[in-house]
Amino acid sequence: MPPRTPLPPHRRLPLLVTADGDLLDELLRLAAAGGTEVELAADPAAVRARWTPAPLVLVGADQAQACLRSRLPRRPRTVLVGRTGNLDPGTEIAELIGAEHVATLPAAEPWLVDRFAECAADPSGNRAACVVAVLGGRGGAGASVLAGGLAVTAARARRRTLLVDADPLGGGLDLVLGWEQLEGLRWPGLTGTDGRVDPPSLVRALPSRGDLVVLSWDRGDRLPLPAEAMAATIDAARRGRDVVVLDLPRHLDDAAVVALQAADRALVVVPAELRATAAAARVVAEAAPHCADLSVIVRGPAPGRLKATEVARALGLPLAGTLRPEPGLCRGLERGEAPAAGGKGPLAALCQRILAELTGEPATGAA
Repeated sequence: MPPRTPLPPHRRLPLLVTADGDLLDELLRLAAAGGTEVELAADPAAVRARWTPAPLVLVGADQAQACLRSRLPRRPRTVLVGRTGNLDPGTEIAELIGAEHVATLPAAEPWLVDRFAECAADPSGNRAACVVAVLGGRGGAGASVLAGGLAVTAARARRRTLLVDADPLGGGLDLVLGWEQLEGLRWPGLTGTDGRVDPPSLVRALPSRGDLVVLSWDRGDRLPLPAEAMAATIDAARRGRDVVVLDLPRHLDDAAVVALQAADRALVVVPAELRATAAAARVVAEAAPHCADLSVIVRGPAPGRLKATEVARALGLPLAGTLRPEPGLCRGLERGEAPAAGGKGPLAALCQRILAELTGEPATGAA
């Protein structure tokens, strides 16, 4: 398998949504003054996949109504921008599209330069977190175990890690880790979030051990997970963690779409079986439009001797790796042992390699 090129750690750029040439020229000048490049979109039709991951979104007054009609998810750090006289009633439309601020030029120029400068460089020297999403090609594929293994491996390598359980029907990632008795905030406590979340406050509130923090579900009634809560959580995680691992449901709801769009890389776990491959094809068709870097992990055993390369070819995806049977893993999970906790075995080795590819740094898994 050829080596993958590590993902650039600063690939997310501010996003400008406007078809007003004069306004665009002004915003490009301000971005240059703030020391950052930007991504451009003339209208919301071309912006959906970049909407959530962008560190900052500026919507021109000329595209405010179009954004509203497009029903783009609400997200933190969205600004409605225009010139004096063309933003009335700016506050009302800003609230409708979920903008946190209304920037009126030329008065807001210094403030916008500061916002661009924040995107250009974190004064603390921290980089935005790498985000990896995991989906099961069918029920019981092992996606949650892989997600847990990735998070545990990252934390063992002293990376500040957030593991996010986005599957309300998955049984709970705290059970996968053996953390069900740990106190801390679960998703129901965050479902009312619709704006910015302070990273240190989020970390302090969640169940944690060492460098690993987990956001999972409680054992109460199922509650809908708003896309706004997911967007705010990932935004905080990008600013306050090194690695974010997302365990996503096979059937993507709005929150899962937001999470997938924020991912630098997504992995679909598929058992080496014909029916599992057929089921995974539907998952891939649903997920592919939302993540540019989608690949497959094939899990053994292969009862019909179906090869991993054949599964990947059938799905039209790159093969990111394989998982050999690991009998001790299942026994350990039943005893409350976190996957890959020992740093050895097929799962641990795969997780170390995936994280090395994602971050561009060795993932030794050393304690």
